[in-house]
Amino acid sequence: MSVNLLKGLYCGLTKPFPCAYLPEKNEQLLVVTQSPMDAERYEMLLSMGFRRNGSDVYRPYCHQCQACESVRVDVEQFMPGRRQRRVLKKNTDLTVRIEHQFQPHHFDLYCRYINARHHDGGMFPPSESQLTHFAKASWLPMTLICLYKGKRLLACAITDETPVAYSALYTFFDPDEDKRSLGTLGVLTQLEAAKSRGKKWLYLGYQIDACQKMNYKTQYLPFERYCDGAWQRFTEGAS
Repeated sequence: MSVNLLKGLYCGLTKPFPCAYLPEKNEQLLVVTQSPMDAERYEMLLSMGFRRNGSDVYRPYCHQCQACESVRVDVEQFMPGRRQRRVLKKNTDLTVRIEHQFQPHHFDLYCRYINARHHDGGMFPPSESQLTHFAKASWLPMTLICLYKGKRLLACAITDETPVAYSALYTFFDPDEDKRSLGTLGVLTQLEAAKSRGKKWLYLGYQIDACQKMNYKTQYLPFERYCDGAWQRFTEGAS
């Protein structure tokens, strides 16, 4: 099946396969098959609920299920809640560095993270080639927002940059540093970096209400959800 969503943009529909987030369901993906892709085009697709995996750009297209809804945070309007302020306060000893290439210590941390936190998931067993294939797009420079304690890498947020947005692709962190709440800190650090770069949005991927591990995305206010082809704004939620 081929779908023409916009001028010069064609998509194909995958066959159904088991959903990674709702085990009782199957999913299908709408995948961009023909389009000259660059940061500007990708930004337009982000605003239509798309994401990427490597160089492939996709969005869920499930006839019987609309559970996956893209979420984006208003960078300029975001104000950290009480818990988020506590996370920032207890991590003032960390240093933020913006990097653009994977090094051996990035791969080491990634493997430790997957082995400790996601040994039952689709990214297990972890490998350098797997991370590289997932993180890099041929048409977009890679940005790594990294958190260091001295010379030791504690967290790495793979982040896409487009003209008016950041898109959080994947974050991995030291599984032995639970008290630091590094997952939350990763999002907060991306929001700070996006604001410093004058971005309007931070895209956080898909919110799935029935999947507990995805529900953190609505803790960053105000945010918008892409529902029925339009963005809906939310100013209240867990924080």
